[in-house]
Formats: sequence, structure tokens, C-alpha cells
Amino acid sequence: MGMRGSRRAIEPPGAHTAGPYSPAIRAGDLLFVSGQIPVDESGELVAGGIEEQTRRCMENLRAVLSAAGASFSDLVKVTIYLADMGDFQAVNRVYAEYFDLEPPARACIQVGALPKGARIEIEAIAYLGG
Repeated sequence: MGMRGSRRAIEPPGAHTAGPYSPAIRAGDLLFVSGQIPVDESGELVAGGIEEQTRRCMENLRAVLSAAGASFSDLVKVTIYLADMGDFQAVNRVYAEYFDLEPPARACIQVGALPKGARIEIEAIAYLGG
């Protein structure tokens, strides 16, 4: 079976997308998770600073992974987008709470702006091949 036949969208319950994209796409053994911004179930930006926003992004990421039958231990690559690289250390402290000994490969990039005025967005790739 080719890649085309094994591609499917993952839609966690209560997921909010702000455009024509899926929260995640499973293609064979890979899961590509769209960027998660710190919004709650109603689609509103969470209150608080960068720690609260990072935690919400991670919890939103957890929900998408869970809907695909995956977890943080399945992640192989994460990209974090920050509105301000000055938030890097605070983000690392929260991010580290979600991983044990072998966190995934990662990049962290400062960008000019993020959706809804968020200070952080996190996208990821997971390997589900066992």
C-alpha cells in the first residue's frame, strides 16, 4: 500500500483549527502535528504568561497525540516558535516537565508574530511504528 492509502487526518475531540488544516495527519508510521497555540477549549488564548502558554501548548499537543494513540515518548522532532527568545529559559523549564531521559530532537525559532497574539507555538512529528 502506498503512502496515499495510509494517510488520514487525526481530529481530537473539541479541537479548534483556525483555517483549512487538520490538527494532525498520520502518514504511514509518522504523525505530523500542526502547530499548537495556547488556546483553551473555546479557542480563546489562555490567561497568564509564557509558562501558562507553554503548558497549554503542551497539553494541546498531548490531546492531539492521544487522539492518534500516541504520547510524548513517541515524539521524534519538535519545533517551538517564540515571539520573544527572551522566553527561552522559562519555556525550557515547563517543556522539560513533559519528558524523561530521551526528549525528542528540537529546534526553537524566534518569529515576528504568532496567531491570536500568542507568545509560543509548538509543532511536532511522532513515530508510531513501535
